Amino acid sequence: MSDLLRVGDRIFVAGHRGLAGSAIVRRLQGGGYGNLILRTHSELDLGDQAAVESFFRSEKPEAVFLAAAKVGGILANATMPADFIYRNLMIECNVIHAAFQSGVRRLLFLGSSCIYPKMAPQPLREEYLLGGPLEATNEAYAVAKIAGIKLCSAYNRQHGTEFLAVMPTNLYGPGDNYDLRTSHVLPALIRRFQEAKERGDHYVEVWGSGTPRREFLYADDMADACVFVMERMDSAAAGEFINVGTGEDIAIADLARMVADAVGFDGKIVFDSSKPDGTPRKLLDVSRLQAAGWRHTTDLRTGVRLALADFLARRDAIVNAEQVVVPG
Repeated sequence: MSDLLRVGDRIFVAGHRGLAGSAIVRRLQGGGYGNLILRTHSELDLGDQAAVESFFRSEKPEAVFLAAAKVGGILANATMPADFIYRNLMIECNVIHAAFQSGVRRLLFLGSSCIYPKMAPQPLREEYLLGGPLEATNEAYAVAKIAGIKLCSAYNRQHGTEFLAVMPTNLYGPGDNYDLRTSHVLPALIRRFQEAKERGDHYVEVWGSGTPRREFLYADDMADACVFVMERMDSAAAGEFINVGTGEDIAIADLARMVADAVGFDGKIVFDSSKPDGTPRKLLDVSRLQAAGWRHTTDLRTGVRLALADFLARRDAIVNAEQVVVPG
């Protein structure tokens, strides 16, 4: 167990400005990990193999949290599948291979619960991977994330590395993406209900029937789970990958009402059944992680209110960023 994460380690957090990566940075700093290596996209393009290999040779990180990814909701995944599969495959291949070449002692790859078959039994157990067809709307992203899992597993088998993988459920919280064109369902609902309230709208239209059920995990809880795994579990204990979630889900219709209540919107909620629902249900079986001693601490209602406060605090910056026009 000498390979477990240590406070003095040089730790590279890839994707530290994103929802997951920023939460991991907060958790590490709060836990006394002061030797963090952070790079923005402009400083290091993880899709550039030569640049990534040069970075690992010069910085020599001992541990890596691979939270960098191209992410988005149903609309983004459905309309840009080539972008999602290419960008994510390049990031994973470059970082994981460079980590092996430079002798990184420990790496944690963050996947996504969308890796599971669309009609897999519920709740989703780790062994259900590759047991059936994927959800078509995010197949490209899911295939890339499955490849990341298999990369870690292959390097462990062939080279004896300690490259672990976790599959978080749907994340939300500080630093989330609230762009209605590319965001996931929860931040999109927060923004739409808040703006509808301010305009005095009488109703808010929500994509889909409202019947699909989803599980949501506060980003800081996810980060705590990631550090827990890196501090306490080796590849033998973690297996090929381990689910990270709450073990609880909610219908989208009930989620919409919860968000409306947090915002203070008292109008009508209309569900547009002509829009895609996606997978009927995605609930992770988190018994393996719970048996190891970890559980989430932020309930959904509390988390929604914290996420709303984050959106309101950052709204001007979000809107200004959306209004920036890039010359053609």
